[in-house]
Amino acid sequence: MINYNGNLLEENTQFLDHQNRGLRYGDALFETMRMVNGKLFFWEDHYLRLMASMRVLRMEIPMDFTMEFLESKISETVAANSLTDTQARIRFSVFREKGGLYLPATNDIGYCIETIPLQSPFYVLSDVLYEVELFKDFYVNADMLSTLKTNNKIINVVGSIFAKENEYQNCLLLNSSKQVVEALNGNIFLVKNGVIKTPPLNEGCLNGIIRKKLIDILGKLDDYQFEEASISPFELQKADEIFITNSIVGIQPVTKYRKKEFGNTMAKGLLGKLNAVARLS
Repeated sequence: MINYNGNLLEENTQFLDHQNRGLRYGDALFETMRMVNGKLFFWEDHYLRLMASMRVLRMEIPMDFTMEFLESKISETVAANSLTDTQARIRFSVFREKGGLYLPATNDIGYCIETIPLQSPFYVLSDVLYEVELFKDFYVNADMLSTLKTNNKIINVVGSIFAKENEYQNCLLLNSSKQVVEALNGNIFLVKNGVIKTPPLNEGCLNGIIRKKLIDILGKLDDYQFEEASISPFELQKADEIFITNSIVGIQPVTKYRKKEFGNTMAKGLLGKLNAVARLS
């Protein structure tokens, strides 16, 4: 079952058509969240990011789009799919209603909620081979639009195809200044000699929820120095650790980049702290 504008529909129901602006122009946003036993991880952060992004794109926010209302609609959808007492991946999509060309006929919005089951209730560390490479065919723009979770993800799609064709588990994206900004599916953190770095938002990386949570956690650690700073491709092979973060996986350590293999000591320590924060969110 999916939820379209508050109505539960069978998944094979045809509820979108060729005029949908998300399809036509990528005029849409989405949030991907983890829900465990009916509890949304970091729901307030996801909600506030969605509202801020809708304002940036000049979408009309309905009066009933409160945290409580949207959470109830997500819960209804989860229950309809018999996932209330287990763990699920939630995708909440918002799109401007159909009409107009580049200039919309209206700023009113529609929404869709989808759910799929997840295997683990909390974040777990994967210890499998996870090799990455730079994706240099196209670049991320270092502007505010790149920090939003919009449906304009063609660089991520093409980069994912490149990764599969070359048997990489992921690729790292560069901005137009040739700085590393993020992975195909999440933010990137680099550890070297007690210093942990992640690119700043003004370089074009996604304003990730787990990125934000880890920055809060790292700010309380005495044994490490944290920096929001540019990451040059030349730094990658000199790093002690590299890991990728997103709201579904949590923390994914990179095990190999070119000839360099990496440990995961910092990632392991942070994962426990992230799970503790998630349980309290």
